[in-house]
Amino acid sequence: MMPPCPEPRFAELVAATNYSFLRGASHPAEMVARAIELGMSGIGIADRNSVAGVVRAWAFLKDLQVRQPETVAGFRLAVGARLVFADGTPDIVAYPATRHGWGRLTRLLSTGNLRAEKGDCILHLEDLLEHCDDLLLIVTGGDEALLRTLKRARLKSVWLAAAMPRAGADARRLAEREALSAAAGVPLLATNDALYATAAQRPLHDIVTCIREGTTVQKAGRLLHANGERHLKAPAEMERLFRGCPQAVAESAKLLARIAFRLDDLRYEYPHEPVPPGWKPFDYLHHLVKSAAEERYGVPLPKKVRKLVGNELRLIRRRSYVYYFLTVYDLVRFARSQDPPILCQGRGSAANSIVCFLLGVTSVDPMKHALLFSRFMSAERDEPPDIDVDFEHERREEVIQHIYERYGRKRAGIAATVIHYRARSTIREVGKALGLSEDVTARLADTSWGSWGDEVPVQRLVEAGLDPVNGEIERLHRFVGELLRAPRHLSQHVGGFVLTEGRLDELVPIHNAAMEDRTFIEWDKDDIDALGLMKVDVLALGMLTCIRKCYDLMREHGLGNHTLEVDIDCDDPAVYGMLQKGDSIGVFQVESRAQINMLPRLKPKVFYDLVVQVAIVRPGPIEGDMVHPYLRRRSGEEAVDFPKPAPPHPEDELHDVLGKTYGVPLFQEQAMKLAMVAADFTPEEANGLRRAMATFRNVGTIENFREKMIGGMVARGYEQDFAERCFKQIEGFGSYGFPESHAQSFARLVYVSSWIKHYHPAVFACGILNSQPMGFYAPAQLVRDAREHGVEVRAADVNFSGWDNSLERREDGALALRLGFRQVDGFREEWAGELVKARTTPFASIEELARRANLPPRALRLLAEADACNSLGLERRPALWDARRVRQGVLPLFGAAGADELGKEADADLPPTPLVEHVLTDYQTTRLSLKGHPMAFLRARLSRDGVLSCRETAAAKNGSLVRTAGVVLIRQRPGKGNAVFITIEDEGGIVNVLLWARQFERYRRAVMASRLMEVAGEVQRSREGVVHLMANRIVDRTALLDALGDAEPPDRPVQRPSHPRNVRILPKSRDFH
Repeated sequence: MMPPCPEPRFAELVAATNYSFLRGASHPAEMVARAIELGMSGIGIADRNSVAGVVRAWAFLKDLQVRQPETVAGFRLAVGARLVFADGTPDIVAYPATRHGWGRLTRLLSTGNLRAEKGDCILHLEDLLEHCDDLLLIVTGGDEALLRTLKRARLKSVWLAAAMPRAGADARRLAEREALSAAAGVPLLATNDALYATAAQRPLHDIVTCIREGTTVQKAGRLLHANGERHLKAPAEMERLFRGCPQAVAESAKLLARIAFRLDDLRYEYPHEPVPPGWKPFDYLHHLVKSAAEERYGVPLPKKVRKLVGNELRLIRRRSYVYYFLTVYDLVRFARSQDPPILCQGRGSAANSIVCFLLGVTSVDPMKHALLFSRFMSAERDEPPDIDVDFEHERREEVIQHIYERYGRKRAGIAATVIHYRARSTIREVGKALGLSEDVTARLADTSWGSWGDEVPVQRLVEAGLDPVNGEIERLHRFVGELLRAPRHLSQHVGGFVLTEGRLDELVPIHNAAMEDRTFIEWDKDDIDALGLMKVDVLALGMLTCIRKCYDLMREHGLGNHTLEVDIDCDDPAVYGMLQKGDSIGVFQVESRAQINMLPRLKPKVFYDLVVQVAIVRPGPIEGDMVHPYLRRRSGEEAVDFPKPAPPHPEDELHDVLGKTYGVPLFQEQAMKLAMVAADFTPEEANGLRRAMATFRNVGTIENFREKMIGGMVARGYEQDFAERCFKQIEGFGSYGFPESHAQSFARLVYVSSWIKHYHPAVFACGILNSQPMGFYAPAQLVRDAREHGVEVRAADVNFSGWDNSLERREDGALALRLGFRQVDGFREEWAGELVKARTTPFASIEELARRANLPPRALRLLAEADACNSLGLERRPALWDARRVRQGVLPLFGAAGADELGKEADADLPPTPLVEHVLTDYQTTRLSLKGHPMAFLRARLSRDGVLSCRETAAAKNGSLVRTAGVVLIRQRPGKGNAVFITIEDEGGIVNVLLWARQFERYRRAVMASRLMEVAGEVQRSREGVVHLMANRIVDRTALLDALGDAEPPDRPVQRPSHPRNVRILPKSRDFH
């Protein structure tokens, strides 16, 4: 009897993923999973001039090795790159055999990336020859000379790839490759040059090819492959295809055996921070912390402080994080040493640390707020600490450039962000590739909420008037669904820096960013976390810019000298009183409609209430059904219940965990403590639970903890129902839960911004307007809110305004807000600078303004259109008339004499501008008006139609059915989108509209397209006085706005001045998802 033939062993070593952007069609994890399913001995991931996808494949395989070790026993993953050259050299796939080889590959890729604009890589053959140490090379084409050149550089490390793509001449090409292989003395390697995991993904690959080439499937022709053979194939199939050359299949196992390098071999070393002469790093950190502690708490240090500091410093030393803390200390020290200082504040889990507090990184004193330090760092957590530092958004670039100067670009780079396909853009791109007309794709794309969302339901097609069973529409829907969430391209992270002691480009390739003077690495936050690299987050926060500008204004006007460095007394009842009324437009974190509605219900009275306020209006607590139980218990409507375990466990073990939040878990730290106390999780398991809760990317992984948690609690004596409710609440964090430490840091900024708004409303309005764009509200709403708080707002004027909005003393000593030229659309900061510099004495005419400030005609027209010439005695039309008369430049004779060039002219007798035209032109030029609101001019017509004003709606009885209309300010669809919040405004106030998801689908187009919206619904008034209009019908009345002004012609026909860019009457609403 013949022995059974051994199973053929084959590894596909030329495989691209969808991280070969617009070239591969399968995710790295799909490629690995398919290779395992087919029984391969391994797979090599080699994307086009990139290693961006290799960590995804490695992390997926590591997860399988833990969960299903038997299925992946003996399977190998090789990581490398497919080198595409700019000099005509055929593609060469390079795999590092060792850690040294990996460093050579990443330096080679960095060389090509830094030569090119963002997104490209320019490589030449000589670059490879310079960097080829310890690289194994697979050549995809070329001649004998190329193979011999490579062989001289890398003896016994070069292979010639051969594929059988069923192109009609496979046998002949294989024979040619065999002959070339023999002549050059390099082995032949069987490959399928795979671009996708299964044959079923070939149509998707055709679509991404058409997107890349800017063509349609009908016109692509030879740009598309003739068949669907570029998928992974089973070893037996490869053996059959290469039966005339079996050694080519066997060669793949030999090459794979030569690769000793694994991504696990990447040993990361954090930069050795310089310390003053004579100091050792830990001693210096200890000195900084001890000195700050003694200054703050006195000598001798309280026992609790000594214990906290000692525990943290020991752990920092044991985990070798000393340099990391010194880096963050240096960034904060640098920011505060600038002139003027850059406002900054640490947040994230760092706020749990007393060391961070004493170093000045955070401003939350752990002595006052009991926080879970292991949420930040513990001996069991085998991952770096997480310290995020927020800087003023307008000055963060100074800190970023300081990092580059301190470490050099060879040791510092920003992490990448993977930009994924999103619904709107994907619909347009796929539709274009399928040859659909733009009106079809636009109709469908315009009904997608924002750019986000990872699905396009069939009903969206029906709503857009498309037939879902039509073949082309069905293909559009299918391909959009397959592409959503696939990577589109790399961009730079908002501010996560990776720093290294050695060369960063020997760890990961570096790219040029689109922004000047920025470089970023090829791996994103998830990759960095998976590999255990340490990252310093240098983030931007608009509110810090606003607070700094407010503090500057307060100093300038003698209102006190304030800083953010240490805890301020957050106990002013007047500030909390303002928040309890929901008066928080512009206030940090609590200005959304949901937060404004929550404030009167939660009624914050102390600082910890603000911490809860920040955390409670989040998808996690809402989906976990934590909000209503918390509010009921807080108001005394429901008893606070702490279930008890069975003896011998202590009855009150949950009191310490959930006591501050009335028995309801609101924060990640509480979920971790709950798991540790009630379900006997180890700290390491609790941290795994935290990681599953922490981010959007891990939705689904939290399910792995269900049995452990519920089973553990039941075994401890808790009732099954309570255990399941606890897990359901924790599961809610899978969407977005807030760490308490994060909320503590943010709550301080809530209080500070509220304090400024309450006591200095003019200062607050000026600071926030000068910090735009930021927050929920457009300048028009911020100005309106300031006026409602008694602030006099003065229009922009050529004799009083600068670029920024400013404050002016009134006769009664109060401060008035003067609008600046930054509010004028299209007006440039340098023009404002020239105007202010020339304003040594007031301007008397537009021509004098043009001559002294040397402003171009466009600047003069913008000032006239913005009605900024009133101090010259000119309203909008005469000013525009004069602005159009002034020519660019001044004749030398008039310039020498300092005289006007234009002579006196008889009055043009222009008709007065109607108020409606004033208001509309104000909105077109400055996006706000101090003269009125567009809705005021529609009020008579709307009243005739039975449509109430916002003020009348707010005063209506609870339960009454009304119709109201207003300009759309904000549309927000939080969490999973069970409801849509819409805020509309008219001349008298605002109305908050709530539309349930089932109604939203019915009125989707009107909801998303309306700028003027009519809403019919039921008035719902809560006990706290919060009014909502529960919508049951939405009508788009934008046409009324667009026709506004035409209904009231002036006495004689006049050419209405048009805005240079034909801007719509009202700016777009601000939409949040």
